[in-house]
Amino acid sequence: MAAGQRRPIRVLWLTKGLGPGGAERLLVSFAANADRDRFDIRAAYLLPWKDHLVGELTDRGVSTRCLDGGRPGDPRWVARLLQLVKTDSVDVVHIHSPLVAAVARPALRMLRRPDRPALMGTEHNVWSSHHPATRWANRATLPLEDVTIAVSDEVRASMPAGLARRTEVVIHGVDVDAIAGRRPERDAAREELGIEPEELLVATVANLRTNKDYPTLLAAARRLADAGEPFRFVSVGQGPLAAELEARRDGLNLGDRFRFLGYRPDPVRVLVAADVFCLSSRFEGLPIALLEAMAAGLPVVATTVGGVPGVVADRREGLLVLPGDPTALAAALLELRDPAVRARCAKAAGERVRAFGVEGAVQRQQTLYETLAERRR
Repeated sequence: MAAGQRRPIRVLWLTKGLGPGGAERLLVSFAANADRDRFDIRAAYLLPWKDHLVGELTDRGVSTRCLDGGRPGDPRWVARLLQLVKTDSVDVVHIHSPLVAAVARPALRMLRRPDRPALMGTEHNVWSSHHPATRWANRATLPLEDVTIAVSDEVRASMPAGLARRTEVVIHGVDVDAIAGRRPERDAAREELGIEPEELLVATVANLRTNKDYPTLLAAARRLADAGEPFRFVSVGQGPLAAELEARRDGLNLGDRFRFLGYRPDPVRVLVAADVFCLSSRFEGLPIALLEAMAAGLPVVATTVGGVPGVVADRREGLLVLPGDPTALAAALLELRDPAVRARCAKAAGERVRAFGVEGAVQRQQTLYETLAERRR
C-alpha cells in the first residue's frame, strides 16, 4: 500500500451459519460484485456444520472463520468474536441473523472505542416468523445498531413502529444476466432429472422448515395426480423436517411424482429444467429463490406472503394464492398447464426481475459501509 493510502474498509459479516439458505446466498452474490479495492470483506459464523457456502465465498475473496458456537447464547463464541474484531481491526460488523445479533450487539458495544466497530444489521424475514423470545431480544437490542436495513417493505412494516422508522429498505437481488444466460441448459438439466418432454416440472427451492409449508404443496401435488395431470415436482433444500416430509410424501403415494433432491450447490441447474416455480410459504421476507426462478425464465405460483406480492403481480408474472390452501395451489398450477399462459407469465417474470438485480443492493450497502467507517475514524 502506498504511503498515505488508506487500507480497504474491513467489513465482517456475522451470521448463524453459512448453509444454503436465501440470506446466505445473498452473501455469495454480494461477494461476486463487491469492489475489492475499497472493501476487505470477511465472514464469521457460529455453526460448524453449516458450512456449505464457505468454498464459494473463499473463491470470491471472502475469508471465513467459524466461531464454533453450539448455540447463539454460548458465551465462548462471543469471546472469539470480540477477539477477532480487535485482532483484525474490523471497521464494520454487518449482522445477518436476529438471535445472533441480539447477543452480539451489546457485546460489541462494550469494546473500547479504538476497537469498537460500527454496527449494521439486515432484517431478512418478517418479525412474525421469529420465535417470541427472538422478537423480544431483537427489539431490545436493535437500537444499538448504527444502521439497519430490511430486504422488503413488508419486512420493515412487520417491525415495531419505532424501529421501522429508523430502518431503510434495500431490495436485495440476484445476478439476472448470469442466471438468464443458463436457460439453454434446459434440455440437459431435464435429462439429468429424468423428466420426459410431455411432463410439466414444478420446482421449488426452499429449506425443509415449517414456514415453507411443504404439506400444502404435497397435498396440491396429490390433487393434480388424482386428476391425471402430467405434473412432476422437485424440491431443492434441506432441513429438520426432511424425514417427516418424506414420510408424508410416501403416505400420499406420490412416489417419484414428488422428489426431494436435498441440498444442491447449484439450484439454478434445477430451475432451468423446470416449467413452473412454486413456493407455498406461510412466511417470507423477499425469497431469493423466487428471483432466481424468474431470472431463469419461469412463471410463478406462490402465496401472498412477505415480499412476494411486491415482486409478482397476480396473473402477470404468475398466480398468487392465499397460504395454506392446497386446492387453490393446485388450481393455480393447473392454470399454468396452458403453454400460452406459461409463456406470457414467463416473459413478464423475466422482464420484472430486471428491477431486482444485485448491483443496486451492492452499491447501496457499500455506500453505507463507507459512511459508517468514516464516522468511526
